[in-house]
Amino acid sequence: MDHEKRQTVSTRRSLKRKLDQEFEEQKPDRKFSTVESDHTDQDLLQDIRDHVATLNSVYSSDEADRAAAKHAAHSLSELAKNEELVSLIVDNGAVPALVRHLPAPPPLSDAHIPYEHEVEKGSAFALGLLAIKPEHQQLIVDAGALSHLVALLKCHKNGINSRAVNGVIRRAADAITNLAHENANIKTRVRMEGGIPLLVELLKFVDVKVQRASAGALRTLAFKNNENKLQIVTCAALPTLILMLQSEDASIHYEAVGVIGNLVHSSPNIKKEVLFAGALQPVIGLLSSSCSESQREAALLLGQFATADSECKVHIVQRGAVRPLIEMLQSPDSQLKEMAAFALGRLAQDTHNQAGIAHNGGVVPLLKLLDSKNASLQHNAAFALYGLADNEDNIADLIRVGGVQKLQDGEFTVQPTKDCVAKTLKRLEEKIHGRVLNHLVYLMRVADKAVQRRVALALAHLCSPDDCKTVFIDNNGLDLLLGLLESKTVKQQEDSSAALYKLATKASLPSPMDAAPPSPTPQVYLGEQYVNNQTLSDVTFLVEGKRFYAHRICLLASSDAFRAMFDGGYREKDAKDVEIPNIRWDVFELMMRFIYTGSVDVNREIAPDLLRAADQYLLEGLKRLCEFAIAQDITVENVPLMYELSEAYNATTLRQSCILFILDQFDELRSKPWCCHLIQRIVPEIRNYFTKAFAKALKVDSSQGICR
Repeated sequence: MDHEKRQTVSTRRSLKRKLDQEFEEQKPDRKFSTVESDHTDQDLLQDIRDHVATLNSVYSSDEADRAAAKHAAHSLSELAKNEELVSLIVDNGAVPALVRHLPAPPPLSDAHIPYEHEVEKGSAFALGLLAIKPEHQQLIVDAGALSHLVALLKCHKNGINSRAVNGVIRRAADAITNLAHENANIKTRVRMEGGIPLLVELLKFVDVKVQRASAGALRTLAFKNNENKLQIVTCAALPTLILMLQSEDASIHYEAVGVIGNLVHSSPNIKKEVLFAGALQPVIGLLSSSCSESQREAALLLGQFATADSECKVHIVQRGAVRPLIEMLQSPDSQLKEMAAFALGRLAQDTHNQAGIAHNGGVVPLLKLLDSKNASLQHNAAFALYGLADNEDNIADLIRVGGVQKLQDGEFTVQPTKDCVAKTLKRLEEKIHGRVLNHLVYLMRVADKAVQRRVALALAHLCSPDDCKTVFIDNNGLDLLLGLLESKTVKQQEDSSAALYKLATKASLPSPMDAAPPSPTPQVYLGEQYVNNQTLSDVTFLVEGKRFYAHRICLLASSDAFRAMFDGGYREKDAKDVEIPNIRWDVFELMMRFIYTGSVDVNREIAPDLLRAADQYLLEGLKRLCEFAIAQDITVENVPLMYELSEAYNATTLRQSCILFILDQFDELRSKPWCCHLIQRIVPEIRNYFTKAFAKALKVDSSQGICR
């Protein structure tokens, strides 16, 4: 949640709390009954009009008039508690009638004005309720209310200090708060009317409720209004506000921290003044307040302080902010967690703070917040983890508790969070070397089995290809992954298959699914024109009753199988006609075409039969072409048959393709009844695959003079 939205929600909640409290304090006048709840709509409308008419007709110091005006203002306030009635009240002329009664009428004589300050208090209260609706704010100000409300802020200066005086000041301050809420013009008008110095002065007022109301008004006036901020600070509000931060009254320190938060927002110079005035420690103290709203505001403010400079970030941590912020991450209040994560994210931009936050237990709560459906909370947690991942001392802790899996598996709501998580994983990847890698390999050897597995899973995704042999062959990381693959737990199988597939991409062995095979070993071919050509033919094959003319010299050069056939002790050595009983004509013709030309187009339909023939006659180049063609056709449904085919004809590359397909598509395969059996069959092959792959990579590097 951004600062503006938080301010709106927070201010509305503050106003509602104050109004609810004060409704309880306001008791009905004994002389007049309030509006009955069972009135009809027509009765309700008539009541409103009657109260407005009373206010318009009784503006005098006569006791009966004052009593009637007091009752009318109070009754309109009672009605305005229901927001659905506010527009009806305004439409029937209540605003000018109430504004008329903000200033007291002239006394009839030197006698005391009856119900002194009571009518004015009730009118201010009613206007404050009507101002809850934004469309009524300007109407009330245009009716002249603002100057009268400001005048009420100083009614205590006549030397009288009574409950009625306190009440009217409080109501006036609350009305100003509601009028100025999210209204830039009215905020400026309040300053022009001289309201800010009076409100600052009232922060020191003896009545606590007046202090609270004044702070609430200043909080609203300071929000997104630089001139108001400057005047509040110039009027020396900061020392008093900082004292209020240390009040035992939650409603006082909540409003005070809100004022300071709005003063420093987007105002670097005021932020420095606030810190210089000594606000830092009291704000940190509020992190442990029993008031969750004060905790939230304090966490937000510390996050703002932490953007000032690196020195301030360090001071915040040194003064004890980290532990309570981490405790707040585990609160049931989502906004409290959000602000705590926000503050920790800003503090985590310092190297030593990063280590301190992790050491004090911040990693696990932040990882848990990635599961939140609240986009702002999720993003703040992700940003804090991004900061922690910058410190090498934290990498093992992040991986030990399953942080990599959490980042990979998370469902992130907004794109900035997805980008932040991707950057965090990239940052972790860049740290996996030297002492960090040594520490992780050590954990993979000596930690409990759960930690060993998390480390192996993480390293499969993060470690450099250069380190794969050290991690997975020399230190048994591969065995840990294969153990997970054979697990009865679906999640462990999914994690393992994804890790093994990622590892395979680092193994540098070509897959037939990714690229066509390389050309066979260079040799001289007779050429296309000699395929099944009787010219110079010295051997004939009988296939499906038809003759196929061939040349021994070409066959001898093609494979060991033909060399054994024609140079060994087999009967075919001297035979003029050689019968081929187990190969179809079209398959045999393609095989011979490959022998004569070194290349042939292999379609997916004929590829399995051609693979069998190529294996029978030891034609490795043709086998690779067939394996490539077959691999293009692997699906979830046919992968067991393809794997059987690879085993039957020793098709190593096709077998690798099947294994990679199984690892990549495990989510789709795991529901198949044959999946578990197939997994058990491929585990030894996976081990052989990676052992050969990393050994081959090591030989390649050695041949190039690279020492790992």
